[in-house]
Amino acid sequence: MRAARLIKMVLLLQSRPSMTAAELARELEVSERTVTRDAQALSEAGVPVYADRGRAGGYRLIGGYRTRLTGLGRSEAEALFLSGVPGALREMGLEDAASAARLKVSAALMPSLRDASRTAAQRFHLDAPNWFKEPKTPELLPAVADAVWDDRRIVARYRRGEAASEAERELEPYGLVLKAGVWYLCARVAGHGSYRVYRIDRFTAVEAAGERFERDGEFDLPEFWDERAEQFARSILRSEVVVRVSPGGVRRLPYTVDPQSAREAVEAADAPDADGWVTLTLPVESEEVAHTQLASLGPEIEVLQPPSLRERFASDAIRLAALYGG
Repeated sequence: MRAARLIKMVLLLQSRPSMTAAELARELEVSERTVTRDAQALSEAGVPVYADRGRAGGYRLIGGYRTRLTGLGRSEAEALFLSGVPGALREMGLEDAASAARLKVSAALMPSLRDASRTAAQRFHLDAPNWFKEPKTPELLPAVADAVWDDRRIVARYRRGEAASEAERELEPYGLVLKAGVWYLCARVAGHGSYRVYRIDRFTAVEAAGERFERDGEFDLPEFWDERAEQFARSILRSEVVVRVSPGGVRRLPYTVDPQSAREAVEAADAPDADGWVTLTLPVESEEVAHTQLASLGPEIEVLQPPSLRERFASDAIRLAALYGG
């Protein structure tokens, strides 16, 4: 533990002109007294750490000293490729590995390039969760992430949807996906060869099975996720409604319902009528969901079928007229 801290201290001093004891203590998560002892230990080991006294003092390396201890470990290298997603790193338990990797890269750069990581961080930030939703990190995510990195089978218990019943599966965890603040595991069921997607917040228990699996070299995580996401979007659109939509409503429709379904419905529609309105057959999840979604278009849409949904909108119109008619 101390050896790793001493190496990190050298890398920190190598990447900056000088650092105060307080700054080093904060970076190393130790006391300033420990920083003093570590600096003395490095000096005794031949590392030219020099301490400047006074209010503006601090620690620095002298004589152009350069350490060669910049080789990346596997976990550090893997974490480095995710360093643009700090929240995801933290949730998977990889924040320390990424920090060490960035330090090693910074130490290996020319002095004129050492601020590259800071300038990049000030110009790009990924905020994955949706607006108005408080993201919750699944308690078992670090254990699942460890198994994914290590190609190790797991035995997982999970809730089936919102039901209380649970199922148990032995899984080969292939990859993690963070979608709109929700973590998913793409895994192959051991002994079956089929790939499935699991919401990690529905896992109730995860245990390492104790053996590694051989990954299918043909498996492509982004391609697999895109296919499954499209299948899922299609699978929930089990009903249809017929609507008449104004030109303005057509422009807003992809922001109201499934964008792909909206585009396909518009492309399949007949020519606009004399008022420029088009009649569309639109796939929807349910009548209840369609009522909520299409109501946002207000007077830019008229529901033609089914009659029950048309009656809902007629009732809405009567109530609105009563509210605003006076």
